[in-house]
Amino acid sequence: MRVIGIDPGSRFTGYGIVEEDRGRLVHIDCGVIVPPPKAGPAARLFFIQDELERVIRLNEPDQAAIEDVFYANNWRSALKLGQARGAALAALGRCALNVSEYPPAKVKQCVVGHGRADKVQVAEMVRILLGLPERAEENASDALAVAISHLQAGGIDARLKELAK
Repeated sequence: MRVIGIDPGSRFTGYGIVEEDRGRLVHIDCGVIVPPPKAGPAARLFFIQDELERVIRLNEPDQAAIEDVFYANNWRSALKLGQARGAALAALGRCALNVSEYPPAKVKQCVVGHGRADKVQVAEMVRILLGLPERAEENASDALAVAISHLQAGGIDARLKELAK
């Protein structure tokens, strides 16, 4: 099974594609979508959606996982994060992918073993689990962690949604 993981953000949206092959995790692709900094809100959201759709068409994942909303420093940050998440969900929906959502603490617990791990610990475990020569960029690493979490959870949410159709 091939999964795309998404770490949404209005300035940086990370994505990571991981495949499970006979119980082994295989890194397929990862990166960061960076909308033009001077673009207006609508253009930034369109850019995120458009680029994610391009990545999905290129890598053909079977399922998708996205980091759930956690908290933000203020309401404006929360709103922007929610909008970026919405653009990512729209791209996943347009590509007809089943989507599972994982809170950050669950992702950290799946990848590191405890829900209070810091970003460096998560990035290092992602590197080790995928056999990468170096740590991926922070947002891409977080997205890879989301994909890994989905695979470790067995894609249960997505399978239940599929059965409900």
